[in-house]
Amino acid sequence: MKKLIMYISVLGILICSLCGHAYIDNVKNNDLIDSISSKIIRFHVLANSNSNEDQQLKIKVKDKIIEYIFPKLKNSNNLEESREILANNEEEIIKIANECIKENGYNYSVKIEFKRENFPEKVYGNISLPQGEYEAFRVLIGQAAGENWWCVMFPPICFVDVTKGQVSYDETEESMKEVLTDEEFEKIRNDVIVDETKNVKFSLKIFDLFK
Repeated sequence: MKKLIMYISVLGILICSLCGHAYIDNVKNNDLIDSISSKIIRFHVLANSNSNEDQQLKIKVKDKIIEYIFPKLKNSNNLEESREILANNEEEIIKIANECIKENGYNYSVKIEFKRENFPEKVYGNISLPQGEYEAFRVLIGQAAGENWWCVMFPPICFVDVTKGQVSYDETEESMKEVLTDEEFEKIRNDVIVDETKNVKFSLKIFDLFK
């Protein structure tokens, strides 16, 4: 009986120890995600709906906005500078989006939101941003009920065409490394293999699957 009590006590201590380590790891992971999200501005364009026409329009609007704003953001040195650039150009961005929508035969309204929101995990080429609360510059087309296109405005990687293989992946990594610590970068880095002939990429890293 005494041995049984002793075994149960030891088992209880082990379980408590494991739970304690799991809690600490979870806290560290959450702190790391918060640190990453505090250094990034995301860019989202939300389509009116998921119809093919609305999704195609979303891409056209996105292209026009990027063509206008990213030369201005390209040399931004920090978050505050990027915020100021976006705030100073908000009216012009709405104008560009409205013109693009009308040119394509639609009369959807356009609204901009610039605030912190919670987002699920998202993959952009070889970068995988974990779920968390991020600052986001969002362009809402019409009802904004469709799927969104997204990338990162700061550091400015929206110019990087992630369909073009290893060179583009290297450019993305270099931009992210400029604002993130080594530990933060390893958290978001998504290992990929690229087939240059067919432009197919396979992810080798499963984020937080067993956490």
